[in-house]
Amino acid sequence: MNGPHPLAAAWSLPGITTIIELAYLLAAGLFIMSLHWMGDPKTARRGVYAGVFAMTLAVLFTWARPEVNRHLWILIPIALAIGPGLWLANVPLTAVPQRTALSHAFGGLAAGLVGTAKFLYWYHTEPDMLSAFRVGAIVLEVLLGYLTFTGSIIAAAKLQEVKWLPQRPWVYRGQHIVNIAAFGAAVIIGAILIVSPTAAAAPYLLAALVLLALNFGWMLVMPIGGADMPTVIAILNAYAGLAAVAMGFVLDNTLLITAGALDGSSGLILSIIMCKAMNRSFSNVLFGAFGQVQQKAAAGEQKVYKPETPEDAAAVMAQASLVVIVPGYGMAVAQAQHKVRELYDQLRKRGVTVKFAIHPVAGRMPGHMNVLLAEAEIPYTDLVEMDEINPDMPQCDACLVLGANDVVNPAARSDPSSPIYGMPIIDADKARAVYAVKRSKNPGFAGIDNELYFLDKTRMLFGDAKAVVGEITKALSGGSGLH
Repeated sequence: MNGPHPLAAAWSLPGITTIIELAYLLAAGLFIMSLHWMGDPKTARRGVYAGVFAMTLAVLFTWARPEVNRHLWILIPIALAIGPGLWLANVPLTAVPQRTALSHAFGGLAAGLVGTAKFLYWYHTEPDMLSAFRVGAIVLEVLLGYLTFTGSIIAAAKLQEVKWLPQRPWVYRGQHIVNIAAFGAAVIIGAILIVSPTAAAAPYLLAALVLLALNFGWMLVMPIGGADMPTVIAILNAYAGLAAVAMGFVLDNTLLITAGALDGSSGLILSIIMCKAMNRSFSNVLFGAFGQVQQKAAAGEQKVYKPETPEDAAAVMAQASLVVIVPGYGMAVAQAQHKVRELYDQLRKRGVTVKFAIHPVAGRMPGHMNVLLAEAEIPYTDLVEMDEINPDMPQCDACLVLGANDVVNPAARSDPSSPIYGMPIIDADKARAVYAVKRSKNPGFAGIDNELYFLDKTRMLFGDAKAVVGEITKALSGGSGLH
């Protein structure tokens, strides 16, 4: 399996390189169309198929290049990856954010390892290949690759809510100074490698660069709270794409450069959209420790929740003209999307108009709520973005908030001292009646109470979202005597 390529004679024919480049061109076009199609729910499935086909072309035609002859070393990792790949492909939709973070981690690790191996190979066998440009690309690849690896692992662990990792921002005195010093050291080491790539100490400097990059990844993500996870996922996506671009320059692979640029730019654009949705800057997301618990002394009158029964909520919704449902992470955790579809059907049978208000950062990753509701086959036409639904909220007879917290908190508009002040929210408080479903009285990711829950028009439905929505649906269908 490690000898000459089985098709070496055929590949030696003139024009075979042209065929490979044409395949790369086709794959690049499919990657572009894949992103375009996935921007619309109606063509998203086509976009996924296009992306899969493009990646298949990229792998097969790269593997078929004449200089690739260590086939056993390619087959072994492929075989080892089948099991984890099948497992990742079948995780529940509630775990898609974690799976996405792990995908970024594997991509970053691959880029870092390739950059490390290529530098060491050239250093020991072909030192003339270590030009300033190539070494610069390797430095960037190693930094972004390993940074993305550890950062994504921490992000996945936070999303999974593992017990040994604090979900709130992990901060300490002088943290910014330490981060800047670590980054500065990495830049200095990278500059030395670019200037003197063949020096005797170069491999040790590369090892130090790898350690700094690995450390820098988790140092960046640990201070970031859960409320910023959608933006962090997008930023890590951009890092992974940029690492792939650098890897493409190192390996002299134009398709890898193109695919990495598409990945990196899409992640950057998505990050900008997420930051805009929270009315915050990149620096504030990365270094602001948003989501930190706000310690306030209890004073004055204690706020009181007003509980409600599912049957009473159903009675109001049955008489409504417009019901707006605001999905949040609580719906995802309870896997209540199919019960929500049943509620949607029951309300529609009664002639009630039902809309879903989608906040850009609801859930744990961009588009999280859209994916869950699409699984339950909620019509795309009834999924309405925040800017479009807000003007209709004063005409909403009943607003059902399913596990959403910070994205409907009026403090974002009224309290300058709030950590979410200035963040655009869904105007649930402007509806005529509000029913909020929560598992507990704990605050959301921002660590603050939600003023919406204490308004006179708001009633609380405590419990698992799947069970509560099921009870409301049962009452609407006549199972509890509602007519």
